[in-house]
Amino acid sequence: MRVPPAYQTLREQLRDEIAAGRYRDGVRLPTESELVASHGLSRQTVRRAFQDLVAEGMVYRVPGRGTYASDSGRRYLRQLGSIEDLMSLSDDTTMHVLSGLRRRVDVDAASRLRLDDDFVFTVVFRRLHGADPGVPFVLTTVHLAPTVAAAVLDSPQLADGAVGTQTVIGLLEPHLSAPIAEAAQSITVAPADTVVADAVGCEPGHPMLRVDRLYSDAGGRPVELSVSHFLPEQYTYRVTLRRSG
Repeated sequence: MRVPPAYQTLREQLRDEIAAGRYRDGVRLPTESELVASHGLSRQTVRRAFQDLVAEGMVYRVPGRGTYASDSGRRYLRQLGSIEDLMSLSDDTTMHVLSGLRRRVDVDAASRLRLDDDFVFTVVFRRLHGADPGVPFVLTTVHLAPTVAAAVLDSPQLADGAVGTQTVIGLLEPHLSAPIAEAAQSITVAPADTVVADAVGCEPGHPMLRVDRLYSDAGGRPVELSVSHFLPEQYTYRVTLRRSG
């Protein structure tokens, strides 16, 4: 009888312990070092077991803090591979506008949008998933060039306190002379400031997944800059990469 690899044995043990309730949703599992010491395994073996559990959605990792058991029914999984996938956020989440679309000075945003002056139009909102009232999982700040914002400036969906299932790019695109064709994205880890913490219900300083996206139209012109802070405990980000050709 073939003996299964050590990582599979550890993976099954941890999976069974999570299913049995030993590690409930949000409870930290033993660290890699602790499992290496207690099971007499190599660090690579333990890491492979954790990788499999992350892929299954049984656990999630928070950089600098550890690996946590996951109740997959409470965490939002987003599979991304296209602009259409980004627009489909409206299918299963709710957008709650905290600060409606208005003009402001933002030197960094204006520069990234390649504007001639420092004025942009900005809207701030959080998204929630799950049954009403929903679980907040991200705070997003969207910056628009004035010429782009003009088309949706009076939109009730982007006013203070508005609640709906729309996306900003979904509202914008019918008014654009060319469709959105590209989203250049960067992903980093950033601590939650007080605004982010209040919006998603965590402590200030909590590690967040920061995702910046610069949307451009088919002519290469920047249309929208969005800066999002995702709460790792409530969000799973997954991208499928395929070989070209």
